[in-house]
Amino acid sequence: MTVVGPFGLSVRDQALEADVQTGLAAVEAGLLDATKSEVPFITEAARHLVRAGGKRFRPLLVMLASQFGDPYAPGVVPSAVVVELTHLATLYHDDVMDEADVRRGVDSANARWGNSVAVLTGDFLFARASHILADLGPEAVRIQAEAFERLVTGQILETAGPRDGRDPVEHYLDVIGGKTGSLIAVSGRFGAMMSGADEGVVDILTQYGERLGVAFQLADDVLDIASDSHESGKTPGTDLREGIPTLPVLHVRAQAEAEGRAEDLELVALLDGDLTDDDRHAEALRLLRSHPALEQARRDTVRYAQEARAMLAPLPDCYAKAALEELCDAVVHRAG
Repeated sequence: MTVVGPFGLSVRDQALEADVQTGLAAVEAGLLDATKSEVPFITEAARHLVRAGGKRFRPLLVMLASQFGDPYAPGVVPSAVVVELTHLATLYHDDVMDEADVRRGVDSANARWGNSVAVLTGDFLFARASHILADLGPEAVRIQAEAFERLVTGQILETAGPRDGRDPVEHYLDVIGGKTGSLIAVSGRFGAMMSGADEGVVDILTQYGERLGVAFQLADDVLDIASDSHESGKTPGTDLREGIPTLPVLHVRAQAEAEGRAEDLELVALLDGDLTDDDRHAEALRLLRSHPALEQARRDTVRYAQEARAMLAPLPDCYAKAALEELCDAVVHRAG
């Protein structure tokens, strides 16, 4: 049994391990190639987050999904490069919108070079992803375009907030379905589709990825409150300090509105205040860590991960299926 990929995923078969490791190494080389420009400064900026590392969660899912067809089919690695480039591009843009100073333990691109360079570097990565997509055929272009539309729609919905009368928690789940679930769904879809897997398998792995993506983001929400050291390189409570709504906070607000308990109302008032103040931020974290809303967010994470796992049931038993099931467990473990 060998540990590969994010979260210490254990692979129990040497052939699968070799395929995954070979595929991920090829993706890494593809990322470096795709971020190379004739202009040295663009290369430096475009490779900034590539070199900072990251979980490569999406390429890993492409590699595992490809096991249900031919994992060495020519479109598998390029499609994995496409989804990771797209993900990286969104990080450059997200950091500008969130005014983030740190990403993956290093200075964010906007902190180092300014917002304009960060936005344009994200655009450069989108362009390079599109260039690779063009060689994968019109169906791949259409799938990526639809996912990108969902991703942008999710970002816009997050910025606009829920419309009057809309449940904020339902709105938030729609937001992360677009922002996170869409691209992880494409990872499962591309891996299966590019490997020549049956259409039914492609559909299963697409739906699996959608649900796993939501669970993945919800686990991040829990970690932002509960962890001592954030796996993404961010310090605990980063989203909280920046005023980014996450599921535990939304559950607190919902409980305060529904039940009107004094302690909940006081916590909401604290959350609505200036959390750039270290003392107020620390107090908000302390109260959230002991609030039932955090456990409720954990249960939501488990629910989506269980739904993802259940989607795999029709697939034939094999080491790749076991690894995909373990990914569900690993996502839940992060939020534990």
